[in-house]
Amino acid sequence: MKKFLMLSAGAMLISSITLAQNEVAIKKNEKALKQEEKQLREEKKETRKELKKLEGKEVSYMTKQQFYHDFDGLTGETWRRTENYDIAAFTQDGIRKSAYYDSNSKLVGTVEPKTVKDLPEKARQYIKKKWAGYDVVHVIYFDDNEWNDTDMLLYGQQFDDEDNYFIEVVKGTDKVILRSDLDGETDFFAQVK
Repeated sequence: MKKFLMLSAGAMLISSITLAQNEVAIKKNEKALKQEEKQLREEKKETRKELKKLEGKEVSYMTKQQFYHDFDGLTGETWRRTENYDIAAFTQDGIRKSAYYDSNSKLVGTVEPKTVKDLPEKARQYIKKKWAGYDVVHVIYFDDNEWNDTDMLLYGQQFDDEDNYFIEVVKGTDKVILRSDLDGETDFFAQVK
C-alpha cells in the first residue's frame, strides 16, 4: 500500500510539473502571438498610410456610376474632387450627407451631421469632465464602408477605417477635435488652427 501511495504521489508530482510547464509554454505562445498580431497590424497600417492621390480635376465617371449603384435612386447630388477623394454631397431621408470615394471609385464611407444628444453617454460624460469650459460646436458621424480598407482623412488626420463620431469643441480661440467610437471611448484627435 505504501508503494502504491508513493507511486501515486510521484505520478501526481510529475503531472503537476508537466502541467506547469505546459502552462508556461502556452503563455509564451500567447505572448508571441500577441506580438506577431501587433506587428502585423503595424505593417498593415504602414502599407495603408499613403492615400492615393487623384489625378485631374474632374470627378471620375466610374465614381459617379458607383455612387448610383451604392445609393440607388438618389439624385440631386453635387460633386467635388479633392486631393484624395471624389465627394458626393446628397440628401437621404431628409439628412444631408457626403460620400467619399477613393482612387478606385470605391466608397470609403459617409459623413453626416449629428448632435451632442446622438453621442454615446460615455462620450458626453468624458467631454463634460475632461473638456469642461469648452463648447461643443459641431458633431459629425463617419460611417465606414467595412468592405474597403482605404483609411479616411478628416481634419487633416488619417485614421483607421472604423465608425466614429468627431466632435469639435471650442474655448475662446482654442479649437480641438475629439474622436469617439460607438462605445463612447473618446480621445483627442486634432488641433484646429
